[in-house]
Amino acid sequence: MLRTFSSRFLVKFLNHGLVASSKPLRVGNERSPTRGYYTGRTRDPGPGRVAPFRVVDLRSDTVTKPGPAMRRAMAEAEVGDDVMGEDPTMNELQKITADMFGMEAALFVPSGTMGNLIAVMVHCRERGDEMIVGDLCHIHVYEQGNSAQLAGVHSTTVTTLPDGTFNLDQLESKIRHGYPDPHYPRSRLICLENTHNIQGGRVLPLSFLQEVRALADEYGLSVHMDGARVMNAAVAQDVPPSTILQHTHTVSACLSKGLGAPVGSMLAGPQDFISKAIRCRKALGGATRQTGILAAAGKVSLQDMVGRLVEDHHNARTFAQALLDCPSPLFAVDMAAVETNILRFRLQDPSLSPQEFCGRMAQVGEGEEAALGQGIQVLMYPHFENSIRAVWHLGISPEDTQLAIHKMQFVASQHFKEKVRAQ
Repeated sequence: MLRTFSSRFLVKFLNHGLVASSKPLRVGNERSPTRGYYTGRTRDPGPGRVAPFRVVDLRSDTVTKPGPAMRRAMAEAEVGDDVMGEDPTMNELQKITADMFGMEAALFVPSGTMGNLIAVMVHCRERGDEMIVGDLCHIHVYEQGNSAQLAGVHSTTVTTLPDGTFNLDQLESKIRHGYPDPHYPRSRLICLENTHNIQGGRVLPLSFLQEVRALADEYGLSVHMDGARVMNAAVAQDVPPSTILQHTHTVSACLSKGLGAPVGSMLAGPQDFISKAIRCRKALGGATRQTGILAAAGKVSLQDMVGRLVEDHHNARTFAQALLDCPSPLFAVDMAAVETNILRFRLQDPSLSPQEFCGRMAQVGEGEEAALGQGIQVLMYPHFENSIRAVWHLGISPEDTQLAIHKMQFVASQHFKEKVRAQ
C-alpha cells in the first residue's frame, strides 16, 4: 500500500487520475485547478509525535520560515506609525534597500504582485497606456492581468527566449510610434524579470540589460524589473545588486522568498517615483501601521541572508547532476541552464507524466522504508510546458538534497521495474 501524503495538492492530483488510485479522492466539492501553484500542506503528526517520514519541500522558496534570529529581531523591533512616516525600523529598512540597490528611495509593500502593479501604475500615468512584457513573465502569466483589471494599462508581449531574454529587434518593433493617434495605446514601459521563474531561474545577462535600457532611453520609455529573485541573480553573477539595477529605472524585490522573511517586498526607484508609489500603495490597501515588526525581518533578510543563497544554487546543481547520473535514462536536464535555485527538468519516458512523477515523489511507496531506511516525501510541482520545477531555499540542507536524490533514484528504479514486468 501507499502511505499517501495528505495535502490538498496531492489529493486533487490523485482525484484526476494523475497517480494510480482505485477510487477518486475528494475534498468537499473542490475541483482541481489546472495548476496548484501555491497549494499544498504537509501533514502535522500532532503534539509530541514524530512523523514517520522526512519531508523535503521543493515546491517554492516561498515556504521558508523565519529562524530564531529573525523572530527575535521582530519581537524586539522599535515601531511607530508607518503611514505617518514614524516607524523607525521601517525607515531604516527602506534606506538600507535604497543604498543597496543604488536607488534614491525605496518603499515596503506587502507583496511582489503589489509592488509590480504599483510600478505599472506610476510609470503608465494614463489609462490606455501600454507596457511591453515577455510572454512568459510572472507579471503577464501569474498576476491575474491586474495591470488591465485595476490600472487600465494594456500589455503587449514579446517572445521569451529560453534564457529569459527576448529579441531586441522584436522588442523595438513593439514600441508604438503613432501617439497621439487615437487608434493606439501609448508605449510607456518595458518590464523584465530577473531571475526568470518559468525559464528555471535564469539570470539575465548584464549586456542584455544594458541594451534594453539603451533602447528604452532612445524612445523615452521606462524599464521596470520584477526582481523577485534579483538577489539570486546578484549572487550568481557575483556582483552587487546595484550593478544589475543601474540598467533599470525601478525594481520590485521579494524579501519573502529565498531571503526568508515572512512577508513583504521592496519597491525602489527615484524619489519622485516612490512619492507617487506611496499614493498608489494607499489606494490598493497596502499602507499599514506598526510595520517595524515586518521591517525587522526584512533587515535580517538583506543583511544576513543574501550570502547564503549560493548554498541553494549549489544544492540545485547537485540534484540536477544526480538526475543526469541516474542509471535509468529517465531525465533530461540542461546543466548550463541551472544558474540559481530553480531547477526545471523533463521526463524522457512518455509513459510517466510529470504529474504522476510528482505524485510518486510525494508518497511513501511500498518497500521504500526498507530500501531507503525511512520514508521520504519530496514535494515539487508539474510545471510549464510539461516540465517539473523544484526550488531550493534556506529550509533545504545538503542532507535534504541527498534525501531527495535517494527518493528520485528509488522512484526511477520502481518505474523501470514496472516497465520490465509489463513487457
